[in-house]
Amino acid sequence: MGDYINFNGTILRSGDPVITVDNRGFRYGDGIFETMFVENGLVRLKKYHFDRLSSSLQLLQFEKPDFFTKEILSEQINNLCKKNGHQSMARARLMVFRGKGGLFDPENHFPNYIIESWPIINESKKMRDEGLRVEIFPDGRKSTDVFSNLKSNNFLLYTMAALYATKNKLDDCLVLNSDHRICESMIANIFCIKNQEIFTPSLSEGCVSGVMRRFIITELQKTGLIVHEKTFEPQWLSDADEIFLTNAISVIRWVKQWRDQIFRREMISDIYPTIIKNLS
Repeated sequence: MGDYINFNGTILRSGDPVITVDNRGFRYGDGIFETMFVENGLVRLKKYHFDRLSSSLQLLQFEKPDFFTKEILSEQINNLCKKNGHQSMARARLMVFRGKGGLFDPENHFPNYIIESWPIINESKKMRDEGLRVEIFPDGRKSTDVFSNLKSNNFLLYTMAALYATKNKLDDCLVLNSDHRICESMIANIFCIKNQEIFTPSLSEGCVSGVMRRFIITELQKTGLIVHEKTFEPQWLSDADEIFLTNAISVIRWVKQWRDQIFRREMISDIYPTIIKNLS
């Protein structure tokens, strides 16, 4: 992380304390976050990020003040990246949370926020040669309720999946929903290719409403390809020809191996240049 953060519009040293023990974001995970790719002062897929942020704040019953706009926030993100020396290419994280209060008595419903930035080094517009090795996380299930599509600050399931992945020398873990179907990975949305057709879990399956997921579906449809949004039984992994994961930072990453099965990346390699071109 950089030497500086932005807390509620003020630049502070990253080590400075900014919340107290009665903070609802700390106590209950009461909030959301956005992770954004920033290049030369521009937030990639800015409209998609701030559309999701706005709808998430509304769902969580925040009272959004007039200054809490995509123009002001994106300017603050850019200024922080500059302050940290990350202006050429960076990962920025905007975390929004409610302030002080107990479970039944929040001080107010105005959003507090913290912006952090990290440099991105050696980013290439070519697909990485190394594929991912993944497994299904066995110890938890994700709900499929109205809050499941949010990028919530309550990240326990993914935290434990990450520990499982580290322990088992995996690149990522696939997460099952409460119906024991695949909904996403711990850091990405998932797409499968079978017989030249593309499939991804529907939002009703509990996956995060990813901005890159949304962008890729739109762009593939422009080329005439149809993306089927449906349920994903674990057996789909055995039946798939190719699998890829998507998020706002990595765009598309090829899954090479699940258990003993090795996947190709022929169609993924054709899709990737189109997506990268249209991102720029």
